[in-house]
Amino acid sequence: MGADIKSLRTRIRSVDSTLHLTKAMGLVAASKIRKATRVMNQSREYAAAMDDVVSVLRSSPECERTPYMQPAGEGTRLIVIAGDRGLAGGYNANIFRLAATEPDAEVIPIGKRACEHWGKPFVSSEKFPATDAKKLADELCRDFLDGNFGRLGILYTRYRSMMSQEATLLWVLPLEKQEKKENAEAAPLFEPDEQSVLNAAVPTYVSGLLAACVRESFACEVAARRMAMDSAGKNAQEMIDNLQLQYNRARQNSITQEITEIVAGSGL
Repeated sequence: MGADIKSLRTRIRSVDSTLHLTKAMGLVAASKIRKATRVMNQSREYAAAMDDVVSVLRSSPECERTPYMQPAGEGTRLIVIAGDRGLAGGYNANIFRLAATEPDAEVIPIGKRACEHWGKPFVSSEKFPATDAKKLADELCRDFLDGNFGRLGILYTRYRSMMSQEATLLWVLPLEKQEKKENAEAAPLFEPDEQSVLNAAVPTYVSGLLAACVRESFACEVAARRMAMDSAGKNAQEMIDNLQLQYNRARQNSITQEITEIVAGSGL
């Protein structure tokens, strides 16, 4: 009986230590959420503005001859954005599961977990500056024009709410033809011509889209970690309550047994 009480006491201390850890990690995640969502929204606005410009150009007949709409190469390159850390529920696992649907793709990982998964040098998803996004986008666009690959995708996590994040595969290149809307306003004029402007704008468009996806994925990681730590904290507290109840019962039984032995030994 004494061994059971000691074991329960040790288990309670262990789970209580885990509870303190999950609470601390939950607080850290909560402190990052506001900034992460603000940066995500700013990046979304920039990417949406660039997409509006590219959409207008894609609807132009002159742009149908651009190499960005007629790939010269074959194969797929996939930018996979995962987290730098674990303990975020199914955040990283969902990304890897979706990446497995493109087994022949050449993967460019961003995030420590993704880099470890594919055995590539570490690139942080939390600290991924716009300059790195521009450098990577320029390199990918050059390779696409040179025919080194024929399709480019970004695999990231889409932020829907604090409770919901969804792994998403976004195809970026080649650009798809955009049908001109019948009720659209008069098309703007581009100098020197639509195709030249589109060719110059695509690297900036890809760069902005990549940066926005990285920022959104990080916001999803923080939100997923906050929810995971909240759930783990609740489970830990419930386990402590159950263990405490078992401990009290074992302690009560031990005291009852001791009293019984004393009474029996006194010959009363």
